[in-house]
Amino acid sequence: MKKKIASSLILVLAFLLVLVGCGSGDQNQSEDNANKETPKETEAVSGASQTSYTPYDELKDNYDIIIIGGGGAGMTAALEAKDKGMNPVIFEKMPVAGGNTLKSSSGMNASETKFQKEQGIQDSNDLFYEETLKGGKGTNDKDMLRYFVDHSASAIDWLDSKGIQLNNITITGGMNEKRTHRPEDGSAVGQYLVSGLVRNVQEQGIPLFVNANVTEITEKDGKVNGVKVTFNQKDEKVITADAVIVASGGFGANMDLISEVRPDLKGLVTTNQEGSTGDGIKMIEQLGGTTVDMDQIQVHPTVQQEKSYLIGEAVRGEGAILVSSEGKRFTNELNTRDNVTAAINKLPEKSAYLVFDSGVKSRAKAIQQYEKMGFVIQGDSIEALAKEMGVPADQLKTTLDTWNSAVKDKKDAEFGRTTAMDNDLSGAPYYAIKIGPGIHYTMGGVVINTNTEVLNKDGKPIPGLFAAGEVTGGLHGQNRIGGNSVAEIVIFGYQAGIKATEFVKAQ
Repeated sequence: MKKKIASSLILVLAFLLVLVGCGSGDQNQSEDNANKETPKETEAVSGASQTSYTPYDELKDNYDIIIIGGGGAGMTAALEAKDKGMNPVIFEKMPVAGGNTLKSSSGMNASETKFQKEQGIQDSNDLFYEETLKGGKGTNDKDMLRYFVDHSASAIDWLDSKGIQLNNITITGGMNEKRTHRPEDGSAVGQYLVSGLVRNVQEQGIPLFVNANVTEITEKDGKVNGVKVTFNQKDEKVITADAVIVASGGFGANMDLISEVRPDLKGLVTTNQEGSTGDGIKMIEQLGGTTVDMDQIQVHPTVQQEKSYLIGEAVRGEGAILVSSEGKRFTNELNTRDNVTAAINKLPEKSAYLVFDSGVKSRAKAIQQYEKMGFVIQGDSIEALAKEMGVPADQLKTTLDTWNSAVKDKKDAEFGRTTAMDNDLSGAPYYAIKIGPGIHYTMGGVVINTNTEVLNKDGKPIPGLFAAGEVTGGLHGQNRIGGNSVAEIVIFGYQAGIKATEFVKAQ
């Protein structure tokens, strides 16, 4: 027991040292971590310490299940497969585990959870379903969506059973109920989730190899039977298994592919970590898998442009507003991400400011990281803040006065905002962060069913091949709701671990 406590404390301390000592280790945003001059070094220190990973001399030639990708979906799948008696292995191509999960900011959406019930939040799976379907413009895969919402509460319970408690609940754009679950202290979810999953992976003795780039998924007699993996960019090995789970993430950092499917997005910054290049999609296509919605790429409205760093939706969820360079509000800040992005792009400068007060800062703990990175402008009064922002002071004061009256009356006559109006913006000092849109999430990917089986062009499962997370497509339709990606990786990562295990046991 003492050893477990000690190892957990070491891991937590490693994360804290990273956050303090490395400007772009990302507190967990879905943001491009950033210091573009040294991306590999940045990513290498943005997760658990490298000493925590499995040494190469422990590599075996065969495992029950190979998992490609050491992010949230991959580690969740591995833990569930291990719990079911399997001998899984995780191959992560980057120097650290975590992937884009490490950058996740707002939280994890779930409905009818025990934490909602404890806090008197009335929610339903049906409402979660309808709001997500509306957010995706009705184009979501309805079977996948139904499974997703109906298993969201049990995913929260599963995390809780692993010592990963998400009991602080807020709201994100496109939702009408508080269902975005965060760590108890209100901090961003990503590093907390990754550290918890890594801790569990270590405690369960699951091998997790980093700098392990899977280049090909192999098959024999029409069934997947392993992978080719290159270690440290030089040593290629062929590793066999009875099943493979692909959890390698999306392609938000592959600007060539993005420019091919969405030429209009060329030149935008990306919030994605550099490993998000769509490798898993390409390998699955080579096996006959098919894709959906590849041109559906989400642009996040609030990204700090110089460091491509996502400013989490929870800042708006805790009461912040958006103002233009004229000091005026111009949209419902908690509309869906595509609509907020469109509103910013209509401004002449295609950028805006998040404006908030000390109350929002106390509730959205991620702001502490934004301050460390130099993103936050501060003023002891509204007039002082306006001067720092370079916007008209009288107009900014009018904007805040109007907003505070709207909060008091619970009616936003200007833009019809109805959520995150529990607190006004009257607590000095005042703050602002300059933001603009950035490429954030790829809704498209490979086609799977609710069993996480990868389907071919005839809609038939490819034997032994499973996938979960951002590498897949269809669930989100044309627009992802903030908080749904973390839910997706846990819900379908868990399912992939179960279904891959069932496949192996049936062989």
